Amino acid sequence: RSPDPTEPGAQGFRRDGHEVLARAADVRDYAGVAAVMEETHRHFGPLDIVVSGAAGNFHAPAADLSANGFKTVADIDLLGNFNVLRASFDHLRKPGASLLSITAPGAQVAGMFQVHANAAKAGIDMTVRCLAMEWGPAGVRVNALSPGPICGTPGMAKLAASPEREQAMKARLPLRRYGDLEGQYCITMPMNT
Repeated sequence: RSPDPTEPGAQGFRRDGHEVLARAADVRDYAGVAAVMEETHRHFGPLDIVVSGAAGNFHAPAADLSANGFKTVADIDLLGNFNVLRASFDHLRKPGASLLSITAPGAQVAGMFQVHANAAKAGIDMTVRCLAMEWGPAGVRVNALSPGPICGTPGMAKLAASPEREQAMKARLPLRRYGDLEGQYCITMPMNT
């Protein structure tokens, strides 16, 4: 939503000689997302790859979770994912474009204190499957990537805010450790779409 986090990444790409257009939009606002997609299309031409990865999450027992808390996460994760994919559709290179939604294992595996996030991620998985069927004939590939817990991310800082919570999370993982930002230990669950 804020342009502040986009500029450091954009500067890194520029230093490497790439042309970058850094813009911010709230994924919950379709018009804002559509405006960014339109500007990107005008600047670069048809889009080849779109990654939808916005997420909101926090640790919350369902009995203490407000309807607004549930809605906020669903709006960021599920509605935001749809908005990004839908707003990009008219600007995609067809055939040949690829859409990638970032989801989470909680879409298939129930977990305590994550009803809001897991429900939203399950919705993302079904959205990806439906769009793959609808947009595949136009030559648009739609996939989801479901990494496990990744250390050093804001999400894990929220979800494993105490050593006890971190140990409990790691105990459920086959390798008993998080993945890292380079993907060396990243556990993915590819979806057949």
